[in-house]
Amino acid sequence: MQIRLQKFLSEAGIASRRKAEILIMAGKVEVNGKIVTELGTKIDTEKDVVYYNHKKVEKKQKLIYIMLHKPEGYVTTVKDQFQRPTVLDLLKTVKERVYPVGRLDYDTSGLLLLTNDGALTYRLTHPKHNIEKTYEAKLFGTPSEADILQFRKGVLIDGKKTQPAKLEILEKGEKYCTVRIIIQEGRNRQVRKMCQAIKHPVAQLKRVGTGTLYLKNLEKGKYRYLTEKEIQYLKKL
Repeated sequence: MQIRLQKFLSEAGIASRRKAEILIMAGKVEVNGKIVTELGTKIDTEKDVVYYNHKKVEKKQKLIYIMLHKPEGYVTTVKDQFQRPTVLDLLKTVKERVYPVGRLDYDTSGLLLLTNDGALTYRLTHPKHNIEKTYEAKLFGTPSEADILQFRKGVLIDGKKTQPAKLEILEKGEKYCTVRIIIQEGRNRQVRKMCQAIKHPVAQLKRVGTGTLYLKNLEKGKYRYLTEKEIQYLKKL
């Protein structure tokens, strides 16, 4: 991206734009090893290297935090080898490059966080932090009290027992029921595998919450930026 040199210096936190102009005219700024004194000089932020007082200037990255209501039919990756649509296709108006925090299956909808804050992503996805994730699911049949108890004790999937989870029946029907499921892990297709293990496969799955953050009225396929309060909450987890 091409921008004026003084704007680049300002965004990097070196000085205000007006002060940056003074620094340029004073010969204190170099671009690709050459002193630049002409105001209005444009640089390519991807290719050009800028120095101030012989020290390399790094552009400060603007950290952003996004909540997306992921629809079914999107993969939670930056690129897909099968050319399927990715969640980033839904963020075309976002200028910054962001990455998904964890994953949601191709056929699962719901709350997905995206950010360019690598430190926060690491904390939120590290197994030791056990952040609650809340799902609403449509299951075939209706789990029994024994099935619900099994969730509380842990379910054996992929040869390993899950941590205690919660299963609450919200609505019963003839062929299906609607349940709320809360887990603390993030194993591959965990909710689907747990429901399969108790012989009540998932017909439809949606993540509605991460910690105390919930989708609420956010429409499917839409996104919003997190509030400062929500960001600080995530950083304290």
